Amino acid sequence: MPDDDSVNAAAESLRLLGDATRIKILWALAQGESNVSCLSELAGASQTATSQHLAKLRLAGLVTATREGGFVYYELASPVTRRLLAQALGLPVPKSAARHR
Repeated sequence: MPDDDSVNAAAESLRLLGDATRIKILWALAQGESNVSCLSELAGASQTATSQHLAKLRLAGLVTATREGGFVYYELASPVTRRLLAQALGLPVPKSAARHR
């Protein structure tokens, strides 16, 4: 049996996946890294809302961020998330991670 901390972390991560906008953001990131501007367009959300969603996803360890110049690029923290999303959406797992810069 996993320890309580692991179970609680998993429950929090799965809870975050219960939001349609976050699923869209994560699916976009499953295709490759991207910035807030591109992600907000793909998810159909404002940049402010997208940034707030990304902050929650970062805190949960589902995405990572890299700063380059004045831009921050996000990507999935684990290929497990890519597979989980694909399975939940009934879609094939994306094979390549292209950059959206």
